[in-house]
Amino acid sequence: MYKILIADDHPLFREAIHNVISDGFPGSDVMETADLDSALALTQAHDDLDLILLDLNMPGMHGLNGLINLRNESPTIPVVIVSAEQDKQIVLQAITYGAVGFITKSSPRLQMTEAIRQILNGNVYLPPDIIRTQKSSGHRRLNDNPSFAPELLQALTRKQLLVLERMTKGESNKQIAYTLEIAETTVKAHVSAILRKLNVHNRVQAILSAGDIDFGSYLRR
Repeated sequence: MYKILIADDHPLFREAIHNVISDGFPGSDVMETADLDSALALTQAHDDLDLILLDLNMPGMHGLNGLINLRNESPTIPVVIVSAEQDKQIVLQAITYGAVGFITKSSPRLQMTEAIRQILNGNVYLPPDIIRTQKSSGHRRLNDNPSFAPELLQALTRKQLLVLERMTKGESNKQIAYTLEIAETTVKAHVSAILRKLNVHNRVQAILSAGDIDFGSYLRR
């Protein structure tokens, strides 16, 4: 079904995520490695990989530098970070450097399965608790993912605001379409317009900067 590489230096976690894939995506071909060098070698030998699940802290990674090396060597293979790290800045940087998602190792099994499913379906995944981190902290550091300027948000239509609000809740295009009772293709068109109007490069950058917007105040206008 799918061909997936798990790159993590913890054998117990590799076994756990292998089981998640085997149960959630029966018939998938799963490979494992414990360091960046062997991960790079495997991606060069298997350019038909559907997904790489990459740990940030295994040997050879040096944090996000390993992600950059992997993306440079195999730019067509989607990479999702699977890490115990929950710092919002690290998450944003990972997405900026080309990851298609970020899954925390503390995620429940069903949430991890759904995250992988969303990513394999072409969506970007970000855990809802990461999205809420800054909002619930009660304060923000200077330049810590500042919210969008009001004039940018005012440029969005009511429907685009509703779509953006659902995005900040971690919903996929399919979930948003169901909730708002519109076609998934329409959601995709709204997302493209939102990114363009807000001047961001991808879905996650929009989500991280929109995490503590009071959507009610804009929707009441």
